[in-house]
Amino acid sequence: MELGQLLDQTIKNKASDLHLLAGIPPTIRIDGVLRPLQNYPALTKEQIEEMAFSVLKPEQKELLIHNKELDFSFGFGGGAYGDLGRFRANLYYQRGVLAGAFRFLEPTIRTLEELKIPKTAHTFANLKQGFVLVTGPTGHGKSTTLAAIINEINVNKAAHILTIEDPIEYVYPKGKSIISQREMEIDTLSWNLSLRSALREDPDVVLVGEMRDSETMAAALTIAETGHLVFSTLHTNSAAQSIDRIIDTFPATQQTQIKVQLAATLKGIISQRLIPMIDGGRVPAVEILIGNNAVASNIREGKTHLIDSIIQTSQQQGMVTLESSLASLVLSGAISLETAKSYALRPEELLRQTG
Repeated sequence: MELGQLLDQTIKNKASDLHLLAGIPPTIRIDGVLRPLQNYPALTKEQIEEMAFSVLKPEQKELLIHNKELDFSFGFGGGAYGDLGRFRANLYYQRGVLAGAFRFLEPTIRTLEELKIPKTAHTFANLKQGFVLVTGPTGHGKSTTLAAIINEINVNKAAHILTIEDPIEYVYPKGKSIISQREMEIDTLSWNLSLRSALREDPDVVLVGEMRDSETMAAALTIAETGHLVFSTLHTNSAAQSIDRIIDTFPATQQTQIKVQLAATLKGIISQRLIPMIDGGRVPAVEILIGNNAVASNIREGKTHLIDSIIQTSQQQGMVTLESSLASLVLSGAISLETAKSYALRPEELLRQTG
């Protein structure tokens, strides 16, 4: 059994992920649901090792054996970056045996319209400076939405876009911009070092793949504060929760300063879920916060509990509540009301809007 064969089946089945675990058949995730690949036997630990090592460089194999886990990405299907797309992979040990998860990344970066993201998101691609977050659970399209915004900048502006990723996910086509993509362990050895040196690399736009700790968050805010446009992601469920997460990551003695920085730099938060559709496939439900004066004031004063009501009362400015996004999907017949209720943060508001 070859890894390429399984990756090919992942793409043909329009799956988002492939899982390799000893003792069970190769398993793919389609529209959020795990399913074993048909007509494939249970994998042995030897088969998994052979398949995993076939896509690793010697130094990556050493890192995997030493650290017991490894994040990396690779092109698939020939060509310089993979004609059929890329896979973001994580190899890890469970119960002493190697396992792997492979996330499929499409070869073409889709536009915000193709992704069905609200028009407001275009405003973030037109910003000169500030801090923009794309948030949501793992596997709900954050990277894809972020890539669409970054590529819109790439196509329309002569900018230097610097990305710091672990690992590199989407590879951007030639546009008006120049793009430097730095991958952890290959192009840099530390988030802190790469972010510290970012300002010396003359960027206009900086993409921080994920804000993992207070040092990364502080560096991202500082870069935004110094006149750059910074994008990043968080695994949070709403705009208000995202703001709280950033502030709470810091010790109490630093939180006042972080509130001031965040209030001054935050331009927007896109929080999204991918919702199963009635006819198959998934569609995003999106909450969008725009960093206006009211938002900045509440962040400075520590009144993040009022953020939700600001979004609700500012829809004329382009803000979108998760419930209004879900309601429009229900009313258009794309998703069921029961499914929408299971994703809503305020089910009573959803029911009010769906009548």
